[in-house]
Amino acid sequence: MPVRAVPESLDSGVVAEIDRRLHSVGSAHDVTILWAIESGSRAWGFPSPDSDYDCRFLFARPADHYLSLWPDRDVIETPLDEIFDVNGWDLAKAVKLVAKGNATAIEWLRSPIIYEGSPTFRDDMLEFAEAVVERASIGRHYLHVAQQQKTGSPSLKRVFYVLRPVMALRWLRVHPSAVIPPMDLPTLLAESDVERSVSDAITDLVAAKAITRELGAGSAPPLLERFIEEELRLGEQFDQLPRERDAAHVRREADRFFRTQLTTRPDTPAQPR
Repeated sequence: MPVRAVPESLDSGVVAEIDRRLHSVGSAHDVTILWAIESGSRAWGFPSPDSDYDCRFLFARPADHYLSLWPDRDVIETPLDEIFDVNGWDLAKAVKLVAKGNATAIEWLRSPIIYEGSPTFRDDMLEFAEAVVERASIGRHYLHVAQQQKTGSPSLKRVFYVLRPVMALRWLRVHPSAVIPPMDLPTLLAESDVERSVSDAITDLVAAKAITRELGAGSAPPLLERFIEEELRLGEQFDQLPRERDAAHVRREADRFFRTQLTTRPDTPAQPR
């Protein structure tokens, strides 16, 4: 059965338009929407009153499409404006990125805000990710995201864009046998055993962001600055770790998963709500 998990706090008119766009994508492009979720600050657990809506989806085309010498783009985008940012990736693109250790598509599978999708598909793809993804690749992903965000123009909004990947690094360190961290900051915080003073400082910032239009220039409190620097220093270990899994085996597993999804899913576009 399809799954849907949309909090009442989301604007019902905006959600209805997202549903309309998803149905339009399915019909106009002859694709099946496999999974559609909210990403960005709303799903990450630190929205502002004026945060836009970042809907991301995974789609599959009819199986014969993948035999064409002239395939369509592996990304579908809808008009971007101040409220809506709705776009998605072809299943083939997502599977290849997961096989390379890119955490973004995996995060989409763990979003707490779900517009529509098959829980069986989600669970199967998470199982595939767990089987092929290396901790080192996920760690490097979050380390480099945090480092890149840290070099941008200082703002309190950017502090959150550094904090979330830093907390993912912390989570990986606290859970040495796990591969895939939670997506949202509150869960990362709850499961990462940070000092009470750090937890309180992050919680206070989240509360301030929730009632303030996108926070302007500024920096994190000194306590959080020190926490971020220390976690980035410890996270540098992921840049030194060697590859553990055989690349040819990972590609075979990716092919197997992709072919299974094409042969078992229904070739029907998303239906209107």
